[in-house]
Amino acid sequence: MRRLLHVSASPRGAASFSRTVGEELAGAIAVAMPGWTVIRRDLSLTPLPHPGPDFARANALAPDMRGPAEEEALARSEALIAEVEAADVLVISTPMHNYTVPSALKAWIDHVVRPGRTFRSTPTGKQGLLADRPTFAIVSCGGRLGDPPAGQADFLTPYLRTVLATIGLSRLDILCLEEMNRGPEKVAVARAAARLWSAACVARATAPPGA
Repeated sequence: MRRLLHVSASPRGAASFSRTVGEELAGAIAVAMPGWTVIRRDLSLTPLPHPGPDFARANALAPDMRGPAEEEALARSEALIAEVEAADVLVISTPMHNYTVPSALKAWIDHVVRPGRTFRSTPTGKQGLLADRPTFAIVSCGGRLGDPPAGQADFLTPYLRTVLATIGLSRLDILCLEEMNRGPEKVAVARAAARLWSAACVARATAPPGA
């Protein structure tokens, strides 16, 4: 049985454009290859706490130096990492908040991106410890991305590429849904582009390994 993990971060519930496209993509992959299980991690419905002092202390210790208290402090992180490790495909749907990832998604990233667990430092830089897999991100933005004044700065997509590559997830495709707050015509254009993008993503996600 193959697994798809959908991590969604929008606080807008069913009205979220990014979540809707993410759900459509997850459903299309499941239909294209029967036997898929879709696991949903809704960071708005079930928010994660940001790592606190106990997490920081435990995370700084080598595994053989940790006791029961440290293991408990890292238990949530271990469960979230295990979800990613068990997934054959990862889908992330998120809005852009203040030019970058929302706080809810940043909390998930801070639990999952851990030295010695999902990456290690080497003389040539950080090396991911997770197996690569198809990863798709849907980013919803109220305005248009680009250089001011016509567009707005985008710190989200380069950050997401870098932080996911840090743990080994380099096969990342990103769809930006732009101008979603500028009327139904703009929304229709973005949704049409999303359908084409999703069809290509389904082909990549369901291709045999090494194809």
